[in-house]
Amino acid sequence: MRIPRLPRPERGSSPREGARVRPLTRRQIEDYLQELGDLYAGTSGGGTRAWNQSRDAFLRRLAADVRRPGFELLIAESTALTGCAYGFPVRGDDPWWEGSNTYLPGRLLRLAASGRLVAIPAILVPPRVRRQNQDRAWNLARRLQKRLLTDQGAALGVTLVSRSDAGTVKALRCWGWRDVEGDAPLTLPVGPFRVLILGT
Repeated sequence: MRIPRLPRPERGSSPREGARVRPLTRRQIEDYLQELGDLYAGTSGGGTRAWNQSRDAFLRRLAADVRRPGFELLIAESTALTGCAYGFPVRGDDPWWEGSNTYLPGRLLRLAASGRLVAIPAILVPPRVRRQNQDRAWNLARRLQKRLLTDQGAALGVTLVSRSDAGTVKALRCWGWRDVEGDAPLTLPVGPFRVLILGT
């Protein structure tokens, strides 16, 4: 009689060893600002000067975004802060789209009008999360983005990524994001940002 082989354990972090994901209130975000800034700088690379500039720029954007209606920030933590993502509902005529130069399909505009299109400007995770087990449901980035969409009751998430940031575009695609298919005329100049969407 042949004994069935037990499944081999998955390589990489186990979903049961993953960080706990939870939302922060606006007041708690103030308490975590330094840690969030450090997390951003630690996951974005660059030298010391670039580190400080990118950290400060992130904190300025976060301070502006936290005032938006429907804003939600999630953190992942074990013994320390290990990840973060935030989002908010976005309308079709919102200044947030500036620089994308993409004519949005009617389907996205309808979702935006109904409040079911959520912008996710930041998903901050350690470099290993960008490289390992990207297609696993328990990947920390996937957990954060899915929780945001679920909490917001969103049909789609949307993000803008610099066209020069190939590494982020590659990671997002591995986490299920895809390019939006707009109907921009050929004469429209290419903007500095690429629009990516994520389904629930």
